[in-house]
Amino acid sequence: MGESVNVMRKWVFPILRLLVVAAIAVALVKLAFFADTAEALDPAQPTGQIVEPQVPVALGTITNDVTLPGTVSADAAVPVKAVAIGTVDELFFAPGQTVTAGDKLYDIKVETVLDPVETTDETGLVTITQPKPAITFEKVFAPASGVLSALTVIHGQSVAIGDVTGQVAPPSYSVSGSLSPEQQYRLVTQPTEASITITNGPAPFTCTGLRISTPLAGADADPTAGGADTGSGTAASGTTVSCAIPAEVTVFPGLAAQITIAGGKAENVLVVPTTAVKGSAETGVVWFVLEDGTTEERPVTLGMNDGTSVQVVEGLAEGDLINQFVPGAVAPTDCLNPGEICADTGTTLH
Repeated sequence: MGESVNVMRKWVFPILRLLVVAAIAVALVKLAFFADTAEALDPAQPTGQIVEPQVPVALGTITNDVTLPGTVSADAAVPVKAVAIGTVDELFFAPGQTVTAGDKLYDIKVETVLDPVETTDETGLVTITQPKPAITFEKVFAPASGVLSALTVIHGQSVAIGDVTGQVAPPSYSVSGSLSPEQQYRLVTQPTEASITITNGPAPFTCTGLRISTPLAGADADPTAGGADTGSGTAASGTTVSCAIPAEVTVFPGLAAQITIAGGKAENVLVVPTTAVKGSAETGVVWFVLEDGTTEERPVTLGMNDGTSVQVVEGLAEGDLINQFVPGAVAPTDCLNPGEICADTGTTLH
């Protein structure tokens, strides 16, 4: 027993150590002088590459609902304007009173100068007489139903046609919001109504008479398009969406709301991610994957867009492969090492 132990210590262990040292030396020589690829010899040559993720063109459904924040506001007051040149004769209402459209608010005394009258007596003497002016009264009616919030004329005051002499505040409300240019592209047809959800308010309801207005350069914003800006982003210089709130719905100025405009729905149509298309309205370009793995630009005709997917009307067929992202898309930032899967896009770095 003691003799065999001595043999192991004297011969076997030293031989094993020599073998291990020899293997390490061979490995170091291989790494130093016999690299696997030419790229490994060039530290400036990248050893990894990004494989473009691809997606197939598939059938799907596009629900084109455009949603934007809005604010409830009282409808703008309607001005009361003088309709003739003259003096205010009699007032029939006072500020604060409720009026109905067509009520007579006041009348204007109009004096019309008549032509001189020429007469000749028996002796041939000609006499010119200036008759008294003709007196008529023009009525000024309430332009809308509501509360007469202002009436700025008094008896005997001179007025001219078009002078603003009062305001009628209607008891109605509207909800309005700003529509971005990108969202306007998604409204391929002119909507007439929208679904309104009041924050912490009643159940969603439908408002009708939807208006989309864009003030022309040099013109004031549409005064009927939701009233004054309440700080909700309803910019006077931008495109505004507004619609009337039904009278049976109780609301208050300043309430926040969500406006949902149904822009249509397309079922069983070809859809691709919006990230795969350069251009998002009417026409676009995709990077079509060829059989050899390369890609080519291919123009497509676009339909509805829900902000995530877009309908392809022409230019692709079901099952075609295209790049998921157009060139120049922001590179993923959460994966830096080859073999790592990027959590945000699913891209694998090789």
